[in-house]
Amino acid sequence: MKKTVRDIDVSGRKVLVRCDFNVPMQDGEITDDIRITSALPTIKYLMENNAAVILMSHMGRPKGEPKPEFSLKPVADRLSELLCVNVIFEPSPAVVDDKVKEQAEKLEPGQVMLLENVRYRKEETKNEEPFTGELASLGEIFVNDAFGTAHRAHC
Repeated sequence: MKKTVRDIDVSGRKVLVRCDFNVPMQDGEITDDIRITSALPTIKYLMENNAAVILMSHMGRPKGEPKPEFSLKPVADRLSELLCVNVIFEPSPAVVDDKVKEQAEKLEPGQVMLLENVRYRKEETKNEEPFTGELASLGEIFVNDAFGTAHRAHC
């Protein structure tokens, strides 16, 4: 039986959510936010049910290198506006580092955090360690809300 996010008790848990925030950008501005707004029902459900929400996504094809033009910072800013909360964003070129782990550990129920572009790491598209383990260590429950990447064997 397939489970949905509504089949799991998320209260007080850290929930890692893969989203599709690969939005079109021009001059550092989002030109179409439909992929962001499409994820809002899942994010709001988790927030309303007392989960600490850790979002992750890719943007573009930085090919395993941190490139500022592919940062998810504009997405974090747009999410903050749409959710009317401060979405925590730690701009880490490693995606998961000690500072990010610390932020995730401190995340309280109802709060939202967005990781930096997972494709800053070359291991992401190859589904390789240590990155898979680093991501998994941040949460207790995983939700895939990214239809466009669900068929890929990526981290």
